[in-house]
Amino acid sequence: MKAFRRFTVRVPLPAPLSDLAVLAHNLRWVWHAPTQDLFALVDPERWKATGDPLRLLAEVSPDRLAELSADTEFLVRLTALRADLDEYCTAPQWYGDHAASGNPMPEGIAYFSMEFGISEVLPIYSGGLGILAGDHLKAASDLGLPLIGVGLFYRCGYFRQSLSHDGWQIERYPVNDPGALPLTLLVDAADKPVIIKISMPGGRTLHAQVWVATVGRIPLLLLDSDIAANDDELRGITDRLYGGDQDHRIKQEILLGIGGVRALREYVRIENRAQPTVFHMNEGHAGFLGVERIRELVEASGLDFDSAESVVRASTIFTTHTPVPAGIDRFPDDLVRFYLDPGPDGASNLLPGLSSTTVLELGDEADPGVFNMAHMGFRLGQRSNGVSQLHGAVSREMFADLWPGFDADEVPIGAVTNGVHGPTWVARRWQDLSAGNEDAAPAVYEAMPASDLWAVRSELRAGLVDEVRRRAYTSGRDRDFTDAELGWTADLFDPDSLTIGFARRAATYKRLTLMLRDPDRMRRILTDPERPVQLVVAGKAHPADDGGKALIQQIVKFTEDPELRDRIVFLPDYDISMARHIYAGCDVWLNNPVRPMEACGTSGMKSALNGGLNLSILDGWWDEMADGENGWAIPSAEEVLDENRRDDLEAEALYSLLEETVVPLFYSREDGVPTRWVEMVRHTLAILGPKVLASRMVRDYTLELYVPAGISYHEACADDYAEARSLATYRSALASSWKSVAIAGIDEETTPDDELDLTAHVSLGELAPDEVTVQAVLGRVTDDGDLYDTVHAPMEPLDGTDLSGRTRYRAAVLPYRSGVLGYTARVLPKHPLLTDDAELGLVRYPASAGEPPAMPA
Repeated sequence: MKAFRRFTVRVPLPAPLSDLAVLAHNLRWVWHAPTQDLFALVDPERWKATGDPLRLLAEVSPDRLAELSADTEFLVRLTALRADLDEYCTAPQWYGDHAASGNPMPEGIAYFSMEFGISEVLPIYSGGLGILAGDHLKAASDLGLPLIGVGLFYRCGYFRQSLSHDGWQIERYPVNDPGALPLTLLVDAADKPVIIKISMPGGRTLHAQVWVATVGRIPLLLLDSDIAANDDELRGITDRLYGGDQDHRIKQEILLGIGGVRALREYVRIENRAQPTVFHMNEGHAGFLGVERIRELVEASGLDFDSAESVVRASTIFTTHTPVPAGIDRFPDDLVRFYLDPGPDGASNLLPGLSSTTVLELGDEADPGVFNMAHMGFRLGQRSNGVSQLHGAVSREMFADLWPGFDADEVPIGAVTNGVHGPTWVARRWQDLSAGNEDAAPAVYEAMPASDLWAVRSELRAGLVDEVRRRAYTSGRDRDFTDAELGWTADLFDPDSLTIGFARRAATYKRLTLMLRDPDRMRRILTDPERPVQLVVAGKAHPADDGGKALIQQIVKFTEDPELRDRIVFLPDYDISMARHIYAGCDVWLNNPVRPMEACGTSGMKSALNGGLNLSILDGWWDEMADGENGWAIPSAEEVLDENRRDDLEAEALYSLLEETVVPLFYSREDGVPTRWVEMVRHTLAILGPKVLASRMVRDYTLELYVPAGISYHEACADDYAEARSLATYRSALASSWKSVAIAGIDEETTPDDELDLTAHVSLGELAPDEVTVQAVLGRVTDDGDLYDTVHAPMEPLDGTDLSGRTRYRAAVLPYRSGVLGYTARVLPKHPLLTDDAELGLVRYPASAGEPPAMPA
C-alpha cells in the first residue's frame, strides 16, 4: 500500500537549540565547514549517512536533543555560528566596499535560471547549467551582491538514475516534499501565501505559490504550480525538469519569465528591498521576463512598446550556454500565438497591452514560423556573452545573422568564462591547510614540500577508492546481484594507482565511449602490471536519449569483464554528493568532447581546484587556460569531416598521451614521490586555481556587465524616460530613413606623411550628420577583395556638401603594415544609449563593396 501524498511534520526543537533550525534553513552550511562540523556533533552517524541538516534534526532522538540542550560547549558553538551567519549576511563584503568607494553599483540584480544546483538536498538541477547557476549564487553571496535568484520548484526534479541487470539506464522520480527541504513559503502581511497569477488560454488562470530558499545572503525564489487552485494540467507544469513536450516546456518558460518577474515584485515589496535594476537571463529559458517587464512599463509608465523595450534592453544581460543550434529552445509560432491570443477585447490575456505579432518578432529567425528563445534573449539583452572565450567566438559565428553586414568578430557577444565555487568543491583537506581562505591558498600551496602535497593527493585518492567500493556495491545490489556475486567490490580499485575521472552528461558530443575506440588498447593501459591505471566513469543520459543510454550500457558492459572490473567502474546516479568525491580523488580529469561543442565544461575546473591534472581536448575553458604545466591537451582533428575518422584520430592521440606521457610521469618516483607530477599539481593549485573560481567569474560579471547595465538603466529612465523615448524615436526614424543612407564613393589622396587621406560622400536621407557614425576601414585584402585584420578610424563631417548634396566625411589613415591593403568606409547608427557599433545590425558600405541586407537586430 502506497501513500497518496507525502507531507512532513516537524517537532519544534528545544528552545536552546532553536538556532539549529536557522542554520539548517540557510544553505550557507553547504559550503561552511564549521557549520557542517556542528551538525556532525548532533549525531555523527546520521550526519554521515544523510549530509542533510533538516533530515538530521527530524531523525535525531529526543534524548539526544535534550542532552545537547544542556551541553554548554555545544550551545556556545551554536551561538557563535548563528552570530557568524548574521555577520556574514549583513557585512558589506567586496560589493559593498566598491559601492562605498563611490562606484555606481546596481541597487539590485535579478538572476533567472531554469535550474539551480545548490546542494544534493535540493534536487532541482540536472547538470552543468544548474551547477553553474548555483555556484553563481554562492559566489554572489560571498561577495555581497544584492542579487535575487528566480527559478522553478520541481515536485520531482530531475530523475534519479539506476541500472538494470543488463546495464540499461532506469529513471526514478522521487517526490520533493517542500516541507522536508530548506524552503519557506512566501507569505503576505496577513500570513497568507502569495499567489502569482498568469492568464492561460480558454479563460483559465495559472496559479503559483513561491518558495524561498536562502543561499547565504541571496534569496532564491522558486515558483510552484502544484497547488489546489490549478487543474491537473496546470498543476503539472512544475512536475519535472526538462520533461514533457514543447507545450509543457513553453508553459514552464512562461511561468519562469512572466511569473518570475511577478514573484520578484511581490518578494521585493514584502521584504522592503530595492527593486532590481539589472536582470540577468541565464540561457534563453527566461526570455519571457523581458516582455513582462515591457508590459509593466507600458501599463505603469505610459510608455509605448519601443520606449519600454529600450529601458528593458539597457538593463538586461543574456548569457548563452550552447554552441549548437540544436541546444536552443525553438517553438512553433502558432504555439506561442496560442498563449498570446487576444481576449474578447482584442488585447492579449497573457500580456495585456502587447501585440502578439510584436512579441513574435522578438524571436524571429530565418526558418519561417519558428520562435527562437535565444534570438529573443539577444534582442532583449543589450549585453550578451558566452561562457568561455572560445564559446564567445563560436557564438559570434553562430548568431552572426542577427547582425547582417558585420564580420563575426564584430558581433556584440562577449565572453565571461565560467568559474566554480571554491568552498563548495575544494576538498576539506585542502581547505584546512589554508584555513578556508581561498585568497591565501596559492601561497600555502607554493610553500608546501612536495612530499606533503603528494601525501594530501594520496589521502584524497584513498578516500575516493572507499567511496567507489561503497557505491559499486550499492549499485550491484540495486541491479539484483547477490552478495556472493559482489564480493569483488571490497577490493575494487587500488589507493596507490593512477586514477582518472570522467563524469559528464552522456550527450553524444561529449563522447563517453571514445576511450573504448580501441578496447584492447584501453584494456592494456588499465591492466599494465607495472603501471596500472583505474578509471571511474559517471553520468546520466536524458530520459528521451536512447543513444546516450546505449553509450552508458556499452561502458557498463566493458566494466563487467572480470579481468577489468577492478580497474574501471561506472557509478550510477551522478550528483553533487558523488561529484565532490570524484573531483577530490582523481589524479587526472579526462574530457574529450567534439571541439568546439563544449561551451565551457566546468567539471575539469573542480578537479583542478583539488590538484587534478586535466587531460582534455582544447575546448571550452581549457582552450584558454591550458598552459602545458597544468595538464595535457589532446590534439583535435576538427578539420576532418568524416566523424568516424576524426574519432579514430583523437582516440589515438588520447591513447598515445596516456601511454607515453601521463602514465610514465605518474610512476616516475624519487623517494616515493613523483616529483615532476607534484610540481604540476602545485602549479595547478597555485596558478590555475584562482582563475577558475566563481568569485572571479562574478566579479567579471559585476564590473563588465552588471555595473554598465545599471548605469544604462538609469540613463534610460532619467527625466521621465527621456533617453528611452529618444532612442525609440531614433529607431523609428532609422526604420524609415535607413534605406536612403548610402556611400556614393570614396576619394583618396596620399599626403606627404604617407597617410591615406579618404573622403566619403554620404547620402543621409532624413538623418542628420550627428545621428550617424562614419568610419574608414583599412585592412589586408584577400584575392577575392575581402578585408580582414582591419582597423577602423572615425571620419569627421566637413562643412558644406558636395555637388550632389551629399555630406562629406574625411579621415587621414596611416597604413599600419606593408603588403596588399584595401579600404572602404561604412555608416553606422549613433545614439547615446547604444553600446556597440553593431548593436542594431545596421550598416551601409559603398555599393561596390556589396551591400548587405540591413534589417534591425
